Amino acid sequence: MLRRRRSSASERCATPLHVDAYEFGRITIDGVSYDHDVVVEQGTVRKRRKGPSKPHKADFGHTPLTAAEEIPWGARRLWIGTGAHGSLPVAGDLRKEARRRGVELLEKPTPEIVRVINLPSCPWVPGPPPPPQ
Repeated sequence: MLRRRRSSASERCATPLHVDAYEFGRITIDGVSYDHDVVVEQGTVRKRRKGPSKPHKADFGHTPLTAAEEIPWGARRLWIGTGAHGSLPVAGDLRKEARRRGVELLEKPTPEIVRVINLPSCPWVPGPPPPPQ
């Protein structure tokens, strides 16, 4: 599961999203249940298209997340829910592309990402960058 949110301070919590339930193989977001991996981008949920990453399945044991997929690169932070047990492999090419684009990656087991998403204070929306030192 990928999670990307807007970074503009004026848009903080403008599109609140709530994960109602999560268990292995199923996630319910705003009352809609999904039994497949999802990508959430600016409040819109879509199915993760694993096809471009499937050639790497043998290298990782199951289909990893790679930069070949349709990744929502438009924000400063990309949150990756690595599954119920944290076993979704994230390929090095994705990490390299994130560094190249200046996108911060946060990889956590999906239950941890869900807890943060559901906090009322919207900590997942990045504030202004820290002042230079």
